Amino acid sequence: MAQLAERDFALVALTPSTDAQDIRAFAASAPDKLAIVLGTEGPGLSEASLDRCDVTVRIPMSAGVDSLNVAAAAAVALFALQP
Repeated sequence: MAQLAERDFALVALTPSTDAQDIRAFAASAPDKLAIVLGTEGPGLSEASLDRCDVTVRIPMSAGVDSLNVAAAAAVALFALQP
């Protein structure tokens, strides 16, 4: 993560937290150079990893759905963030 930040990549944490910005809103003004940071299924990203990121984003989901598996979340995020 430090090497990406040194190369001016925005570190974008993907999390189901309701405090995170909707990925669609973020995508509208996303920087050109970004790295999506994904956590493990279940525990997700550590607090240390979340703290190192520049922004946290979430994929909006229907009520009752707490998260997607990491492969599906990565695919949705990559699609949502394409220029």
